[in-house]
Amino acid sequence: MQLSTIRRAGNAGSRSRRQRGFTLIEIMVVIAILGILAALIVPKIMSRPDEARRVAAKQDIGTVMQALKLYRLDNGRYPTQEQGLRSLIEKPSTDPVPNNWKDGGYLERLPNDPWGNAYQYLNPGVHGEIDVFSYGADGKPGGEGNDADVGSWQ
Repeated sequence: MQLSTIRRAGNAGSRSRRQRGFTLIEIMVVIAILGILAALIVPKIMSRPDEARRVAAKQDIGTVMQALKLYRLDNGRYPTQEQGLRSLIEKPSTDPVPNNWKDGGYLERLPNDPWGNAYQYLNPGVHGEIDVFSYGADGKPGGEGNDADVGSWQ
């Protein structure tokens, strides 16, 4: 009898120790560690959206350049400055009208740059035979960082 009473008392003591939970110091240590991790990681993550927009602009420009090269292959010349990039989705009606313009066009639609502006087209280009570019986040020529131009020459 006495042995079974001791066992029950021992089990009750260990049960209460298991249900205690965390101390205030343990919780504060975890919060401090999370704060340190956040201070190190958040600044690196915050610059990613701007970098992603620049990469997306470069990808779009590459796609438009490929469509322009196909246009030239079919028609012997790039669209004029006046015809612009619109000639990739609908047949130009101004001279020189392309003779072998591909039915359905060279692009499904003209993309806007990641900042919501139209891509720019120059024929003749400043950096090459033709230039396709975005003015960047500020929508103005030149600039630095996010405001820098992104172009086919890069």
